[in-house]
Amino acid sequence: MSEISFQPDGSGWVLTMDEVAHSWVDPDDPTRLEFAYMVRLADYLDLAAGPGERMWVIHIGGGAMSLPRYVAATRPTSAQIVLEPNVELTAKVREYLPLPPRSGVKVRPLGGREGVTEMPDDYAQAIVVDAFADARVPKSLISTEFFEQCFRVLHADGMLLVNVIDTFPLAWTKRVLAGISQFAGHLALSAELAVLKGRRHGNLVLAASRAELPVDQIVRKAAGADFPYRVMHGAKLVSFIGGAEPFTDADAEPSPVVERGLLHFE
Repeated sequence: MSEISFQPDGSGWVLTMDEVAHSWVDPDDPTRLEFAYMVRLADYLDLAAGPGERMWVIHIGGGAMSLPRYVAATRPTSAQIVLEPNVELTAKVREYLPLPPRSGVKVRPLGGREGVTEMPDDYAQAIVVDAFADARVPKSLISTEFFEQCFRVLHADGMLLVNVIDTFPLAWTKRVLAGISQFAGHLALSAELAVLKGRRHGNLVLAASRAELPVDQIVRKAAGADFPYRVMHGAKLVSFIGGAEPFTDADAEPSPVVERGLLHFE
């Protein structure tokens, strides 16, 4: 069983599991996102529909519900489903950082694979995969069979967002992207240069859609970010993926083991 703790951090709270800080939440300002990868995910969600428009979002992995809180604050009345199998974690979130009344966020005690499989066709505008078990992305969430279910559930112009963690030369991530590309013609990868160059491991945000992605706006946001990052898309991303073979349920592997004791995900 993972050790779960909430610790105060200035005006916010940090959720730590598996010796890694998974979430940071300011209950008085849910639009404040401290983790750089979380800001990248939010940037895509901000552009997935018009400002303030209601959205249907599925979150695979709950943590302290940082991103569901952000969507509830920026897009009131949005319908959000969080698939979080760790009932102990959900209970602690309700104890320390309860969601506001009428947030529109529904938490289901299901794993991501099971929960998505049970969802109806053409339901969501966005699916956010940000799930870790023992500080690794589970193998059930990176196979072609899983991605097929995701794009069945997404609208035709819906967006799949996946937060992964990898080590150089990012061979595991390339296989994940190869699997996603079987169902989406438009992909992008966002990461800090140090991660792409192999100076350290870190988080990479993958975005995919059957419709065009807002890459021009994302590139502008990347350049002006507090921690600038690179956005890879188009021919460069195709070259990056190269001849990588997609994972299937038969050969899928969780993300590589990385150094523990991190104060934050990037």
